[in-house]
Amino acid sequence: MTTAESTVVRPVDTIEPDDAVQPKHHRRHLHLAALTILLTLAAAAIVFGIASAVHIHRSHLALVATDHRLGTTRAHLATTRSGIVSTTTLRDGRRKADTQTVLEISATQQKLNAASQTSSLKSINIATLQACLSGVRSANAAVTAANPQGAVASLTAASSACLTLDGSSGGLAYPYDFPDPFVLTVGAEYYAFSTNAAVGNIQLIQSSDLSHWTAVGDALPKVAGWARPDTTWAPSVLQRGATYVMYYTVEDQASGVECVSEATATQPQGPYVDTSVAPLVCQTDIGGSIDPSPFVDAGGTPYLQWKSVGVTGQPATLWSQQLTPDGTALVGPAPAVLLQPTEAWQHGVIEGPTLILWGGHYVLFYSANDWETASYAIGAADCAGPLGPCTELSGQPLLASAEGFSGPGGPSIFTDTQGNPWMAFHAWLPGHVGYPNSRSFFLRRISITNGVPQVDP
Repeated sequence: MTTAESTVVRPVDTIEPDDAVQPKHHRRHLHLAALTILLTLAAAAIVFGIASAVHIHRSHLALVATDHRLGTTRAHLATTRSGIVSTTTLRDGRRKADTQTVLEISATQQKLNAASQTSSLKSINIATLQACLSGVRSANAAVTAANPQGAVASLTAASSACLTLDGSSGGLAYPYDFPDPFVLTVGAEYYAFSTNAAVGNIQLIQSSDLSHWTAVGDALPKVAGWARPDTTWAPSVLQRGATYVMYYTVEDQASGVECVSEATATQPQGPYVDTSVAPLVCQTDIGGSIDPSPFVDAGGTPYLQWKSVGVTGQPATLWSQQLTPDGTALVGPAPAVLLQPTEAWQHGVIEGPTLILWGGHYVLFYSANDWETASYAIGAADCAGPLGPCTELSGQPLLASAEGFSGPGGPSIFTDTQGNPWMAFHAWLPGHVGYPNSRSFFLRRISITNGVPQVDP
């Protein structure tokens, strides 16, 4: 081997000692990095798991709270619905009974508003105004509390004060709804009966001086079994000894026709009890029978007058028929015709008959024309006897619209405690004609000379 050969370096795969250990260190670093990443991921997972658990727990609590609130809301909703049903039932149950009282309050408030716009209030004692307003407010509160009796009592208590404010010169006696009035004198007391309203089937008010009237209540708490409730009107009363017989109009449930029934009581204020199994009068073939009124002739024999409604070809007709001594049944096979419409001012309508014997003359009073208008009026006729026939006394009404009232009707003739004749009637207040306005209660003295009546101013 030469020297040159001995110095030749072989270049194949020659590795220095430091380069031989470098891969081992590199792998260790990788392992540590990987371990760090795994630990970080594990820690993150743990933290995320804890956070998720907390979030889930909170969400669960929120869900529980929401479910509880939902249950409470459902319970509240059920209670509210129940309350709405109860309130609706109460409202519907008392709506009809309250309607007329609300109208009366409204009418009174309208009169007060109108009066307040005039200088006439300056001359009225402030106490009078306060008394009327207080009564109206109390009545309004009673209606809200579903207490129609309390409302009527409040209106009655304020009646005199409101009458003063009204300032009517027409004989206004009771400024609230009191249509088809009938006045019965018993001893020193006067009892006025009227068509149904908030107080019940038959309104009843009482007075000892014909000026101050107090509401007594419902004179007929229950109608006959064959009759439809809340369809009663035009009452009248006949005294027979110690018994009082009330006649009134009511609808027959079976036929839907208006008929006349009777009820009895042992005192004038009732309560009257109707035990009938069928109507006393019901002319179904000529439209039904309404507006009954009793009459007693000079010999003490009782009679009943009424109106048949009339149908096509049959005009409205006033009738009369004798009653049994106790007044609870009719005598004879058929009634007698008293009067039919013949005068132009009647417009084919007559109703509400009432008969009186005065100075040897039989005088029939009645209403005619359209009851919802100012043309409604009261007429009079001369009759041959309690069974007629009757003849018109004039071609004009006896009492028509005048200062203080419009459309008078529903006359009832009675005598006061001194024997003087009076006419009770209902009428609209001027400017408030027609339903749903009230028909108030009026009283006027009358005089009858040679069978010819005149209404005193």
